Amino acid sequence: MSIHAPEKHWWKPMDKEELIWLSIAFIWCQFITFIMPYAHVYGDHNPPGETIKTTPEEFGDLVDKFIEANTVGEKNGMPVVEVGADVKDVYMIGRNYQWEPVLKLQKGKEYRLHLSSADWQHGFSLMPMNLNMMALPGYDYVLKITPNTTGEHVVICNEFCGAGHHVMSGMIIVN
Repeated sequence: MSIHAPEKHWWKPMDKEELIWLSIAFIWCQFITFIMPYAHVYGDHNPPGETIKTTPEEFGDLVDKFIEANTVGEKNGMPVVEVGADVKDVYMIGRNYQWEPVLKLQKGKEYRLHLSSADWQHGFSLMPMNLNMMALPGYDYVLKITPNTTGEHVVICNEFCGAGHHVMSGMIIVN
């Protein structure tokens, strides 16, 4: 209970400026309501159109076979994989707090990068390209990429995934 009772008519009618701002806010809300579905359907910022249902074990086996068939070396204890000119599909998996394998790609060539996780939800962030994607166990996300900058590009996990999250990284080398 208040100390003083409010006046009988404590509200005041809106003045012209308040009515203008309220109208602007209402129109903006209507604009956003209609533009979001449009951007979702016609925008080019959506997740990849190709997502394949899999299991962590199946995808892990696919990655292990890919590594075994295409390993050309090692970098910091991690296998470095380089595919032939006729191969377009490359695989990367987040597991045990690392992105595996190190991919060696050719500048200007289009690839289909398959991403998944073997254990937890991970975030795939290619630095400094600002390519961000979620990797969830049970799903194979296919990204069409065409490297256009040579050098070593670090992949980090941008989604907290456990005790080793702070050291989870990988690499893509572009020649």
